[in-house]
Amino acid sequence: MNTNKTKNVISIALIAIVSSFVTLLGYNVINKNNGGSFGFDSSGNTASKEIGSMADSFDQDRNMVLTNLTTAEGYPDFTEAAKRSVDGVVHVKTKTISQQQYINPFDFFFGFGERGPAQPREQVGFGSGVIISKDGYIITNNHVVENATEVSVSLNDNREFVAKVVGTDQMSDIALLKIEGTEFPYLTFGNSDALQVGEWVLAVGNPFNLTSTVTAGIVSAKNRGNVIGDGIGIQSFIQIDAAVNPGNSGGALVNTHGELVGINTAIYSQTGNFAGYAFAVPISIAGKVAADLKEYGTVQRAVLGIQVPNIENIRREDPAKARELSQIKGVLVEDFSDRSAAKSAGIQKGDVLTAINNVPIHNFAELQIQLNRYRPGDKIGVTVDRNGKERSFNVELKNDEGNTDITRSTDPMSTLGATFKPVPDETKSKLGISSGVIVESVDQNGLFRKEGINKGFIIMRINNAPVNSDADVARIVASTSNREDKVLLIAGFYPNGRTQYIAIDLTKK
Repeated sequence: MNTNKTKNVISIALIAIVSSFVTLLGYNVINKNNGGSFGFDSSGNTASKEIGSMADSFDQDRNMVLTNLTTAEGYPDFTEAAKRSVDGVVHVKTKTISQQQYINPFDFFFGFGERGPAQPREQVGFGSGVIISKDGYIITNNHVVENATEVSVSLNDNREFVAKVVGTDQMSDIALLKIEGTEFPYLTFGNSDALQVGEWVLAVGNPFNLTSTVTAGIVSAKNRGNVIGDGIGIQSFIQIDAAVNPGNSGGALVNTHGELVGINTAIYSQTGNFAGYAFAVPISIAGKVAADLKEYGTVQRAVLGIQVPNIENIRREDPAKARELSQIKGVLVEDFSDRSAAKSAGIQKGDVLTAINNVPIHNFAELQIQLNRYRPGDKIGVTVDRNGKERSFNVELKNDEGNTDITRSTDPMSTLGATFKPVPDETKSKLGISSGVIVESVDQNGLFRKEGINKGFIIMRINNAPVNSDADVARIVASTSNREDKVLLIAGFYPNGRTQYIAIDLTKK
């Protein structure tokens, strides 16, 4: 090879190396400017790792991420993010059975007010949900599917599916559904921690049954607590000013990359309709809850075992003390629960928690959002301010029972200890009933045997809903096990016997 050829080869090689380096550098800069999507962030950031772990739980493709788009005039362009999001958001329809008692109007007029027997009445509800996996897992709100005897979903392409409720969590108001199929369009998890106040977001859902509706707004605040009651124990919401109305519940909050960063849950309103502000559960909480429900059937909730002052209650009795407490930058440890993880690690009353794994903590809502990333048995670093001096502790988190065990939900049908078969139509005619299943067998240790229900018992209704198959029984039992009271009211009889009403508490073993 002559000298000129050698120089040419070397020059080409150098150009290729420099081009590759520039390309990789530019690629890295672009991704940083795009907000650090979990699909590309190799910085070792804790939040990104957690989002990646949740995404792995649902086998999400980490390359399904959009770049920030702008119009020719430099304004944000939401068209691609909206186009992708509407395909991943579903319309949720539920059926519930309520009891409506009949009042004789004449008796009521003359002052007797006697009530007739409770009559079952079917109610239909609507909401939204977000597909998070190609095999049909869907996140929605617990209050959308609570007490439902039947759940169905409609996709943006008008396909309809019956959905199974995999699990629900009242504390976070999150539920996980499943539809059967493959290659569903879905939204990938984004990093809700990376959201900035003032950042553009889209709310996607089905307000007022208007399907595939997209509204835009900005993040108005983060870690917003004390927003709603009704048993919602975890409150660290993303506050947005995008229009959200009844029917949006369970729908998607997405960033301009088209990533799912929250589940729209509540609105602030005196009329029931949008009045300027709405609230979403961050995906850092909702995604972890969904992953737990899929893997364990129940949420693995880790606790520090501390008690903190209730400033709202204190404000009513001692406003001056409440003002003093509200100035604390962190979370004051007022006391400990039994078998406290924090106390075991050396944390004391009067300490002020200021960071979890080096993430600053300014208030109780921020503490909640950090703790809800972890499961019992996880070890975290806790930084406290003790009399003006910073101290650090390694804490092994526990569950509510004071240990590190992972809990799994049990099949409520198995606790009944019974099998069922349909009542033949001829038998229904002879008995004068329109619905029913026969108890085919009973286990010695099941709840049916303990409540005196034996083989041959004919069940007409459970919780006022007619049953005609073991699938009907399973659906009602599953929905009841997700309710707060967890009681089955069974109406049935033995052939040639009188009708009996038997209550079964599913919490008993």
